[in-house]
Amino acid sequence: MQARLELAGVSKFYGETCAVDALDLKIPAGTYCCLLGPSGCGKTSTLRMIAGHEATSRGDIILGSSNVTDLPPAKRGTAMMFQSYALFPHLSVLDNVAFALKMRGIDKAARHAKARDLLKLVHMEPYAERLPAQLSGGQQQRVALARALITEPQILLLDEPLSALDPFLRVKMRGELKRLQRELGITFIHVTHGQEEAMAVADLVVLMNGGRIEQQGTPREVFNRPRTAFVARFIGGHNVIARDDHEIAVRADRLSLHRGAAPREADALIATVSEVEYQGSFVQIALSSTAGDLVAQLPEADFDAAPFAVGEGVTAAWLPMAAHPLEGPHL
Repeated sequence: MQARLELAGVSKFYGETCAVDALDLKIPAGTYCCLLGPSGCGKTSTLRMIAGHEATSRGDIILGSSNVTDLPPAKRGTAMMFQSYALFPHLSVLDNVAFALKMRGIDKAARHAKARDLLKLVHMEPYAERLPAQLSGGQQQRVALARALITEPQILLLDEPLSALDPFLRVKMRGELKRLQRELGITFIHVTHGQEEAMAVADLVVLMNGGRIEQQGTPREVFNRPRTAFVARFIGGHNVIARDDHEIAVRADRLSLHRGAAPREADALIATVSEVEYQGSFVQIALSSTAGDLVAQLPEADFDAAPFAVGEGVTAAWLPMAAHPLEGPHL
């Protein structure tokens, strides 16, 4: 069963330190939501309060029509997959997945049947009799997912689920997470500090900073229309440029470089090439200017036709329509 989640004025204090500051957030049922932000921004504390592993200092957590703020984790309709996976080393894969049902008094045949169904869903059925130590990191993650799903939660909470995996497997597993979320139709809330990860899987990105929400929206909205300089810098791929009494964001792939004057219709800055990095389909060029450090991304063919060298003076230009005005922090 699907249910929407609402956080209403939720705060978390550790002594005098405010980790989460009066958070208001509505997550529609069946959404893949990523809580994104740097270390210490409050995203993990928020996830743990939703799970019931941390008490709220203020505010309410509402799941569907029920206020679950004071309920224990097992009564909330949520399940959490921990960063460490936390599998029982002495139990088989099958018994790890079935463990929560054993605690509920479900008979062995019934709980094993349901556990096998979930192992099939995560492509781990052939490994049912193995111990966790006999599995790779990616396989352990799939088992942890199946174990979290066996209680049929309305919301699955994932704390940095891909951080322990190598880059190749991380890309593969984020596709698997998105597939599972689509097939199950339940809400996933996924904490990460990786903007590429969030952009790849999320329907809703919630970017946090200093215990508050800096911006939320679809990945395209947040990337193409960053509200503040913090968002533009954290999401990446943007230059933040001071213009008179305000700042603008210009995407790195929309900054062009010229050895002479810029096109008449463009805005421009004089800059010096400080670094050149080959990135496969494009070449990334770092620049220093009086307006600060800039980055331009040029298609490989364009760079090869007229290469730039470190130390070379250039004109960095952008069309006015490529500039996005930025606001101050927080609404």
